[in-house]
Amino acid sequence: MTRSRGDRVDGGAVPVDYDTDPGRFAANALSTALFSRDGDIHAEVAERLVARPCSLVLDVGGGTGALARLLLDVGVRTVVADRARHVARAPGAAVRADAQALPFRDGVFDGAAALWMLHHVPDPGAALVEVFRVLRPGGVLAVSTSSRRNDPELAWALPRWGRASSFDAEEAPRLLERVFRVDEVRTWNAPLVTLPDHHAVALFLRGRGLSERDAAHRARAVRVPLSLTKRGLVAWAHKPSR
Repeated sequence: MTRSRGDRVDGGAVPVDYDTDPGRFAANALSTALFSRDGDIHAEVAERLVARPCSLVLDVGGGTGALARLLLDVGVRTVVADRARHVARAPGAAVRADAQALPFRDGVFDGAAALWMLHHVPDPGAALVEVFRVLRPGGVLAVSTSSRRNDPELAWALPRWGRASSFDAEEAPRLLERVFRVDEVRTWNAPLVTLPDHHAVALFLRGRGLSERDAAHRARAVRVPLSLTKRGLVAWAHKPSR
């Protein structure tokens, strides 16, 4: 394992607003549930962790427990760790914690996930080192993130479009392989979301950080239905046994 603390990407972390703007988080979750053709990747990740099989999983930045619910439903013990207050709504074991300083002993978990969250971490290398530490030898990790050029059809309306983040799809594989053995990287670049009307566009933009007023205003300038090109990745890695 190569230590990677301090390995940041120009562009920095996407500001964390889960506590200050909970409506944005809710809008993003609802938009994904309603309009994504293939849904989110939580079901895929849960299925693979179960098949591994994993007996104790850490969901880093797991929010309100989307992954934890899927795993607990099939009897896989799961701990959700997240900085935001809404982690209290996650099922089962949940703790408020910083991904760069996890409050767990070495080698506790045999599976972990960090889905759609490492771009919020100022030093994602430090967070990956922490996950490495708390995984048992042979333990697996799933990570996911979006491209900085995700949703190009709305580039003009999205505040951060095209800007690098601390952990985007362009840099994620390089950062991941500095800490873990990378087993698989699956990318996508396809029209996977359809927004049928202006209300849907406004909900989507609200989930991307615009105020309700700005989202509604910009949505009116869009020709609907609108097909969005999704660009991102999910990667699987493991902690070597030796």
